[in-house]
Amino acid sequence: MTSRSARKATSIAAKSAQLALAVPQVVAHRVARMATAGPTLSARDRKEFSLMVAEKNIAFVQAWQAMAMQTVLANQALTASWFGSFWSLSSRGQTTPVKVAGQLQGAALGVLGKGLAPVHRKVVANARRLARTPLR
Repeated sequence: MTSRSARKATSIAAKSAQLALAVPQVVAHRVARMATAGPTLSARDRKEFSLMVAEKNIAFVQAWQAMAMQTVLANQALTASWFGSFWSLSSRGQTTPVKVAGQLQGAALGVLGKGLAPVHRKVVANARRLARTPLR
């Protein structure tokens, strides 16, 4: 694994760990809020409950768009690399399966990282915001 791929993998692992901590906090706060809301919702509760749905939709649309764009860019880079090694006389024999696997791994990590970023950003922000917000 190249140092760039190692950094990407470390970043993805760190964001995943942060998500693993933040998601239960957000869910616990919101479930407790639903339990204490009662049959008549306050304006604050209605806003928070509608936000729960809307923010997930937005974050996942952003994630899919970012992953799609990163996939297009990765495909372009891989295709350019393949054509460059195919047509260049000086690079004959220099393209190895290990290099190709490294390129594919870097591309996959790039797509995963781009998809994780919007979800991570929203969940961590919600965990911070809800930690400061009292249930009632």
